[in-house]
Amino acid sequence: MEAGKAVFLDRDGVINEVVYFPDFGLVDSPLNPTQFRLLPRVGEAVRLLNELGLKVIVVSNQPCVGKGKVTSRLFEGIRQKMQEGLKDAGAHLDGEYYCFHHPEARLAEFRVNCDCRKPKPGLLLRAATDLGLRLPSCFMVGDGLTDVRAGKAAGCKTILISRLKCELCRLMEDEGVKPDFIVRDLLDGCGIIEKEVEGQ
Repeated sequence: MEAGKAVFLDRDGVINEVVYFPDFGLVDSPLNPTQFRLLPRVGEAVRLLNELGLKVIVVSNQPCVGKGKVTSRLFEGIRQKMQEGLKDAGAHLDGEYYCFHHPEARLAEFRVNCDCRKPKPGLLLRAATDLGLRLPSCFMVGDGLTDVRAGKAAGCKTILISRLKCELCRLMEDEGVKPDFIVRDLLDGCGIIEKEVEGQ
């Protein structure tokens, strides 16, 4: 294993499909295990990262818990389904770090101004301490600018999964934040990570 090196993955939109809720006109995280589906090529991508000797760690905002949309039991069921799907593909995760907080959380215990809700880098910093990671040698892969911000704040290289749209281009310019790389999906990102690791 590459000592101190890891790939941080956002969950929804990177590992699994987001869910459309027509009654509310919203796209959101899966709220139960039956709604959870791995995205195409994700199992293969995570397996490749495992084979490269990189730790693979989920870092994800999950305010659905604090907002009371998902019980702890359902959330654990979703995690189990994710792990089983990856295992079926010969892949595994080395860690999972979640932020359940939100400023408007229904549950008071989660209605806090935390340091772990991305774009703050708290989840990545905690994982680095727990697992002995060298953050400048790590990668943050996400599908939103909050992921890019968190990765850059932690000192990681950043990869944005996006079919780039003009609105996102403008947003990156307005907010002054740009990923190091932009790819179509996680497996494409793995190709970049492999080249970068070999060059280190």
